[in-house]
Amino acid sequence: MSRYFRHPVTLVSFVLCLLCALTLVALPQLSVRAQEQQTEMKDEPRFHDYKGVRIGMSADEARQKLGTPQDKSDQQDFYAVSDKETVQVSYDAQHNVAALAVMYLDADKAPAPKAVLGAELTANPDGRIYRLVRYPKVGYWVSYSRTAGDSPLVTVMMQKYKP
Repeated sequence: MSRYFRHPVTLVSFVLCLLCALTLVALPQLSVRAQEQQTEMKDEPRFHDYKGVRIGMSADEARQKLGTPQDKSDQQDFYAVSDKETVQVSYDAQHNVAALAVMYLDADKAPAPKAVLGAELTANPDGRIYRLVRYPKVGYWVSYSRTAGDSPLVTVMMQKYKP
């Protein structure tokens, strides 16, 4: 086993980062049905921060709110909040928060779609859920994603965009 994967936190961090990367690669290839689930809202989002960290906040302020990250760089920080919850914070060129991704490995500990998006979502027959809502007034979108299976992964994400 590689020296990088001797510690469980390092292995879990690697796996979660890999899942995030695969998710981000797959986003442009969404099916027509998933694209239909993208909506635009004029109101402010219900999910507007994670533990006080908001889009546009400086990296220093975000680190002050979340503590010391397990992985730290100018582009992103990675936090293992617990064995079942991780957070990835991405920064823009000005070192301000551009995106937040919160991953829950225990779906029971994840917020409900209504708490994140303000509406109940209908699951696909296999249990998957996905919805992305754009908020042009504040300049970012919020998404809720739950994978299929007996142990689904729930990802709540918000990211800055130009309306």
